[in-house]
Amino acid sequence: MTRIGIILGSTRPGRNGEAVARWVHDIAAQRTDAEFELVDLVDYKLPLLDEAYPAAMGQYSQPHTHAWAQKVASFDGFVIVTPEYNHSVPGALKNAIDFLHAEWVDKSVGFVSYGSTGGTRAVEHLRQIAGELQMADVRSQVALSLFTDFENFSIFKPADGQRDTLATTVDQVVRWAKALAPLRAS
Repeated sequence: MTRIGIILGSTRPGRNGEAVARWVHDIAAQRTDAEFELVDLVDYKLPLLDEAYPAAMGQYSQPHTHAWAQKVASFDGFVIVTPEYNHSVPGALKNAIDFLHAEWVDKSVGFVSYGSTGGTRAVEHLRQIAGELQMADVRSQVALSLFTDFENFSIFKPADGQRDTLATTVDQVVRWAKALAPLRAS
């Protein structure tokens, strides 16, 4: 069965992303066309990139890199939940992506972002990164505003239409993951 990882891309204490990632997982897990697993970057304790060789060479030496590579390789696609920090991607998420290469290739990716402008600028940067990694990023995106989808900027209460947007995003991620399966098999 197609496996989709829901990556929680913030490691900051008190992050809003935990509630958002649980919401994504709870809705996605009701589907029968794929399996969904929540993956929290906090659990992998990745230091700043400490591999001697570029990830594209696949010569990983650190135990934390091997564990992270095994987890990422187990999925056919991803939904990345990300905040926007300073108009861009959180450092912990960028670092986690940069640790690997082949494990991302020919997989689909969709985005659920949050921030003062819905996290859209972080996603634009992630789309460029995904392109370099030969990932198929889907068009639909959930953009959650700290002003309208959170109470007091911290209690997650998504607006009514966000669930439908999430369903469309996950539909596209699953379809593309299945379409790319022959490329991953070769």
